[in-house]
Amino acid sequence: MTSFPTSPDAGRVLFYVQHLYGIGHLKRAAAIACAMAREGLAVTVAHGGAPVPGLVWPGVDLVQLPSAAIRGGDFSQLIDETGRNADEAWRARRAGALADLAERVRPDAVLFELFPFGRRQFRFELLPLIEALRARDPRPAILSSVRDILVRSPKPGREREAADLVTEAFDEVLVHGDPAFVPFEASFGEAGRIEGKLRYTGYVSSDLSALDASPVEDDPAGPGAGEIVVSAGGGAAGGPLWQGLLAARPLTEARRLPWRLIAGPRLPEPAYADLVASAEAAAAEPGSGPVIVERFRSDFPAVLRRAALSISQGGYNTTIDLLATGVPAIVVPIGEEEETEQTERAKRLAERFYLKLFPEAELADPAAFAAAIDAALADGPRRRAMPPAAFALKGAATSAAIVAEHVRRVRGG
Repeated sequence: MTSFPTSPDAGRVLFYVQHLYGIGHLKRAAAIACAMAREGLAVTVAHGGAPVPGLVWPGVDLVQLPSAAIRGGDFSQLIDETGRNADEAWRARRAGALADLAERVRPDAVLFELFPFGRRQFRFELLPLIEALRARDPRPAILSSVRDILVRSPKPGREREAADLVTEAFDEVLVHGDPAFVPFEASFGEAGRIEGKLRYTGYVSSDLSALDASPVEDDPAGPGAGEIVVSAGGGAAGGPLWQGLLAARPLTEARRLPWRLIAGPRLPEPAYADLVASAEAAAAEPGSGPVIVERFRSDFPAVLRRAALSISQGGYNTTIDLLATGVPAIVVPIGEEEETEQTERAKRLAERFYLKLFPEAELADPAAFAAAIDAALADGPRRRAMPPAAFALKGAATSAAIVAEHVRRVRGG
């Protein structure tokens, strides 16, 4: 991946990115940020989560804020970079660091990842920043970057609150999806109120190599070739998938093939060690192919492109990589009750025969999972013969062009 030089008078963009649980938001943001750099913009990313090894940001000034995280899946309490509960002193330090960064960058456009449709825990720093931006002359463009399907809030009034803030303070909402597949109103009930500010970009692929002027030719014999590739996104919620997989694999005909398990950077170290030990034991069984375990692949789309079959959870980035590569796939959406977006997206794609959907609750039946794996592998030729997905898949480049358009407007161009 090459870097993209910018001129001294390039338009300046500040991109606020905060990940807490998985890394999907971060990977999508990295693709958009790199596309903006490719567009010739000077991009500064205010990164509020813990660093993720292996994730690259070519051409981007990545500034680490005092990092915030959560324990497990509990979003009610932030923890700071030391592992302690975030207190008011930490919030003041963090808000000050973000405000100082915005003052230094003096952006022509500011892009907020997910806010105000999520990230409510960070209103302590975001609302003051937005007010400061609105008071500037010239006023920078204020934009939101959001995926196609939101997780619906169970609390009344949250959608109205988000729509109120968009109406009051935001220029546009960049929806990284295609309304021909799923319109924003399918998961956001107040979409009608902000319809004039919604801008669909198409889906954003995490394949950064697509931004290169001269992409490196793919090696068809590289990692993933002829393999069963199993992935669990960031890894934090991968436990049920790994347990079900290890129970089902010995029952499959596909066990004779090589398998590659990509655990994710957020799988706890003890669980990762257990997965490695279980994979070694599985590979030692008579009639078994090799089993490779890895934490992360920066070339994940290329690995998928070569694979015989993908088995994965249903996060945004993985799903778009499945569509872009055309690999035969089984998707096992996260089964947590509040995590509805993975299941909704996977159902829509399964209805169009792009993938096979296997509910997480059914992982308790190893024989059923094994049968689904073998059936999906046998169905591979049909899937590969399908025409490319008819959805817009150039979302990173389109997002960059939209932001550049706002920068020109702010600069009077």
